[in-house]
Amino acid sequence: MEIGSGNILLYYGYPAVILAVVIYLLVHMTHNPIWWTLWFLMFLPPVIINLVQKRSKPRVTTHVDKAINSTWSILGWLFFLSVICITGIGAITGHYNFQLMLPLSLLYAGIGISITGVITNFELMIYTPLAAFVVAIYMLASLITDTSVFDWWNLLFGASFLIMMVIPGYILNNKAKESC
Repeated sequence: MEIGSGNILLYYGYPAVILAVVIYLLVHMTHNPIWWTLWFLMFLPPVIINLVQKRSKPRVTTHVDKAINSTWSILGWLFFLSVICITGIGAITGHYNFQLMLPLSLLYAGIGISITGVITNFELMIYTPLAAFVVAIYMLASLITDTSVFDWWNLLFGASFLIMMVIPGYILNNKAKESC
């Protein structure tokens, strides 16, 4: 375990938590749903991380690194393809249902965190995504039954990322420091 092993979780977790609170406040105070589009800023962390990694010195890549990178690459494509599909379907039907992205994002990220936890044998990462799974199912069930999307869903989303990414990221970093 390397020092900073949990940083990647923090690089994705913190922006999600911060955006969740900011978007909630903006939507709640202005009652303008345009602020939901700020979620597209979540495509920035992977771009920034990839640019930084390309500039940094190459390190040894293990089978574990390849497995984790492949998992997240596939999930990254799922995020991207979901946006493309929702946009395409919206162009055809005239109804852009980007509300689906909150629960889908929770499911995709949760699956990725759990798989990463299995690969790295870090049990906390296997189970913390259960919070995101429950919230995602709640959101999907609400969309099916009420077609209501509530501004406080942003807070649920942020809390899910806090539990699923930020807390395990800190714990992983602390374990790495202790092992050195």
